[in-house]
Amino acid sequence: MDTKQAKDFLVAHAAEQAAIEGVTLADLEKRMMYFTESDPASCPDPLALNDEFEAQFETPEYEAKMFNLLEHARERLRKDDPERSRNWDEAVGELMKGDHYILVLLGLSGALAGAERPKHDFLNLILTAVLVTAGFVLASLMAAKFNLESRYVSGLLVALFVLVWVVSSRTVRLLVSGYLARRKRG
Repeated sequence: MDTKQAKDFLVAHAAEQAAIEGVTLADLEKRMMYFTESDPASCPDPLALNDEFEAQFETPEYEAKMFNLLEHARERLRKDDPERSRNWDEAVGELMKGDHYILVLLGLSGALAGAERPKHDFLNLILTAVLVTAGFVLASLMAAKFNLESRYVSGLLVALFVLVWVVSSRTVRLLVSGYLARRKRG
C-alpha cells in the first residue's frame, strides 16, 4: 500500500463512518485529510488548500470531529472485519513514514513529532509506576515466602510489567503492524 492508497482507504472509512453517524462531511474536509507539505502528488498546493480550509472551518473543531470519526471507524472495523482492520493498521504504518496531517487527525502525531503529550499520558505514567511498584512489593513478598533471592523475582516482574505496557501501547502496535506489513510485501 502506498501513501495515496493509505489516505484513500482512511478517507473512505471516515466518510462511511460520517454517513453511519449522520455527520456532515464536506468535500473540503475530505480533501484536507490529504494535506501534507512533503508529498506534492497527494496534495499539489498545500498552502492554497490550507487557506481555503481555514476560511471555512475552525481547526480544533475539525480535528476533534475527524478524530472521533476515525476512531469510531477503526473500532467498527476491528469488531466487524478483522481483514480490513489489518489494512487500517497497514495504512497507518505507511503514513507514519512521512509527515501527513491525517496523523494529527488520528491522534498519532504528538508522540511522533515530540509535540505536547496527550492529557491522559500522565495517567499512563502514573499507572505504570504503580504497577512497577506493586511488582516489586509482590516480588519481595514472594521471595520472603518461598525463600527466593528477591533480585531474580523482582527483575522478572519488572520485565513483565514493562513488556505488557509496551505491547499495549497503541503507537507501538501500529508501528509493529506497519513494519510487519512491509516485511510481508517485500
